[in-house]
Amino acid sequence: MGKLTGKVAVVTGASKGIGAGIAEGFAAEGASVVVNYASSREGADKVVKAITDKGGKAIAVQGSVDKLGDVERLFAETEKAFGPANILVNNAGVYAFSPLEGITEAEFHRHFNINVLGLLLASQAAAKHFGENGGSIINVGSIISDTTPANSSIYTATKGAVDAITAVLAKELGPKKIRVNSLNPGLVVTEGTQTGGVIGSDFEGEIVKNTPLGRVGLPDDITPAAVFLASDDSKWITGDLLKVGGGAY
Repeated sequence: MGKLTGKVAVVTGASKGIGAGIAEGFAAEGASVVVNYASSREGADKVVKAITDKGGKAIAVQGSVDKLGDVERLFAETEKAFGPANILVNNAGVYAFSPLEGITEAEFHRHFNINVLGLLLASQAAAKHFGENGGSIINVGSIISDTTPANSSIYTATKGAVDAITAVLAKELGPKKIRVNSLNPGLVVTEGTQTGGVIGSDFEGEIVKNTPLGRVGLPDDITPAAVFLASDDSKWITGDLLKVGGGAY
């Protein structure tokens, strides 16, 4: 029996990268998993197939986390397929780096709509749909809220907001038996960091130089920490930030 047997998990932004790894890891531990995606149906279907080919349970559900109607539909489809959710991973996010003079209103709102409003809307729906036994909300933050590199004002601000919201919602939702924690990775090799030119750049080299374990992360470095926060192994932990960045803080 896996650590998440009988659990139902919604993972936002799970068509690739960290989200895909978490979705597959949850399924391997026995959870029924809803793979949410905004635009990459192909990627989501690939994750679902990887899970079901191993005997796991998963479906893909499209939805933009910054749209309330999409979020409500996401949880309704989850309940229809597997019953009420009791795990939410707020993984959906966007990032782009820009110096102060390059910041635009559009880029500000794009980041905050997905990274902050989306997290709040999904958490709001989870609190409504989780059963009387509560559950676990895992916010995916970033160690960038500690490292604060130049040219990252907007993205770093959103992840600082995630840290703060985690603490607030832990207090607010604790009486409903809902634990809220944040999983804060360092730089991870994903499709996004590769196509965005981060991997292989001077920026990556600087991060590796300042990481005690001497490398950037991989999705399977993050997944076990997410399983821990979703499972009863962390039943007495809420409002905490779990940093998974090889010591690069």
